[in-house]
Amino acid sequence: MKECILKQLFGLPAPHFSYLKNIDPGLPLFLFNYSNRELHGIFEAESSGEMNINPYAWTSDGSGRTQFPAQVQIRVRLQCQPLPESLFKPIILDNYYTENHFLFELDHVQAGNLISKLSSLVFSPISCMPQNTAKWRSIIQGLPGPGNREENGHLEPQDKENFANSLDMDENFGGGDIFLCSNGGNQQLVAPLDNQAELDDTDLSGDSINGHAEDSTIAVMTATINDVKIGQEAFQKAQIMREEKNEDSSSDLAVYPAIITQLLQGIEELKASREEQTHKMCSLRQKLADAEEEIKQLKYRFVMPESSYPSCQLADETVFEAVDKVQLAPESIFLVGGYDGVSWLSTLESYSPSNDVLKSLKPMNSVRSYASVAKLCGELYVFGGRTGRLWFDTVESYSPADNEWTLRSSLNTKKGTLAGATLKDKIFAIGGGNGIDCFSEVEMYDPEVGRWIPTRSMWQKRFSLAAAELNGALYAVGGYDGSNYMATAERFDPREHSWTKIKSMSTSRGCHALAVLDGKLYAIGGYDGSTMVPSTEIYDPRVGAWMVGEPMEHSRGYSAAVVLKGSIYVIGGVQSDEEVVDVIEYYKEGQGWQTSNLKGIGKRCFCSAIVLTDD
Repeated sequence: MKECILKQLFGLPAPHFSYLKNIDPGLPLFLFNYSNRELHGIFEAESSGEMNINPYAWTSDGSGRTQFPAQVQIRVRLQCQPLPESLFKPIILDNYYTENHFLFELDHVQAGNLISKLSSLVFSPISCMPQNTAKWRSIIQGLPGPGNREENGHLEPQDKENFANSLDMDENFGGGDIFLCSNGGNQQLVAPLDNQAELDDTDLSGDSINGHAEDSTIAVMTATINDVKIGQEAFQKAQIMREEKNEDSSSDLAVYPAIITQLLQGIEELKASREEQTHKMCSLRQKLADAEEEIKQLKYRFVMPESSYPSCQLADETVFEAVDKVQLAPESIFLVGGYDGVSWLSTLESYSPSNDVLKSLKPMNSVRSYASVAKLCGELYVFGGRTGRLWFDTVESYSPADNEWTLRSSLNTKKGTLAGATLKDKIFAIGGGNGIDCFSEVEMYDPEVGRWIPTRSMWQKRFSLAAAELNGALYAVGGYDGSNYMATAERFDPREHSWTKIKSMSTSRGCHALAVLDGKLYAIGGYDGSTMVPSTEIYDPRVGAWMVGEPMEHSRGYSAAVVLKGSIYVIGGVQSDEEVVDVIEYYKEGQGWQTSNLKGIGKRCFCSAIVLTDD
């Protein structure tokens, strides 16, 4: 804690940079102490989130590389007495999902109320006061932005030392602290593993694209400060109050009630503004839904003859009846759910690379991403996944013959980012996780029994793994075990009914794709623990070893891969900068990877893809 204050720096593990990069200068930060469940404040982001501002911070002697390279510079905005849970709990009551556990995501009203409450408990030694009071006031009047920094807005070195030393007298700054910050309203969460019982997972627009916990003692939460006008007023009033206190401490009792009254008035104004914004947002969402429906129908008109449209029917009925009459191309790739850079999807679409046409089919019963897909008896099975903070155990199958979805028996455990494959007319759901735990368990669906049966578990827990069937055996490759991304792989032999460790890859990876081509496994792209990679490794079971193959032209993870007519197609995904990819690359033995000019699908990630017909 001392080092954070002296160096004016907070940090997170590298995989969480996707959250930290959303932090802008001027955003307030709070601190939650796990030991005594008190909330501290008020800190402020002094920089945008960056990698390795200080690559040696929080190490024993400064000689090793930091475990927390995703960093943001901070300053002390107000030093306040900590809030016990009895005081801050009513403010964030909507975030509690058990008696003692709550989500660390703040909306602008909650952030404003916390700032107000902490500002009423401000204390600060005289030595911590900025020397240039006029300049300090000018800084407080508006939240700073990039290129508009005031040097005297920082604590001077001696002031930082005084404040850090004051922490020695305050046992509230103990181990297991959590940093909270507000950054633009994104609902995102990074959970430290040793405190995961306290945490939950959230939407990407809200979730993390990488979405995996690392060992640490800190977590980043989000809220909106640009809308928290009350925060600026609270800072300004509290600072003036501090100055008056130093001049004449007897005036405190007269100042506090007036400030609190103004703060409460500001909160009421903020509530009214929020209601107005909510009304506008609902209107915009409705317009967006109408536009999406119109676009969907235009797609159908493009791929279907006009004569196939019945007259005088509702829009949805028109769409799905028309699709029933369309003969799907034999080389169709089915794309299931995911995220298109704007919306989370419940869609099912058929894509033909030969003519670059995407056809919308009947959607699933719910929005679903991070799911797995497998084929069985000519149907497509989708199982597990998540949307927002909800993890699924639901399973549904799609029949191309009648364009209908059928609900099937649920998995035994709610989970997502799992792998799936079909072996001997049975579907295997392999590994996965639920935002708290990673699983090694495997479930098998037997259509004759009509339910999922627990079967032999893998040797290792694997989240964000990839799996495939090859030569009558299942292969589970890579993934995240709760602490690290792995290069290990395992094979399941149904005759021996056991998993066997095979030779590891040269690169650790998760969030990758796995494809089978010409009797070999291709592990493609993914995330290695610090960045998305373009690399490809090839496993030949006859040799029993992995070989480094030609890399793709684009680094990406969370992509979908299928094999069609002797080529591997890699569709969509996410780059290291969180940009959703719209590029399709394809690989053919002897020709290497090539970037196509196919644009029919557009941006897509976290989706599943499968080809129902065999080459």
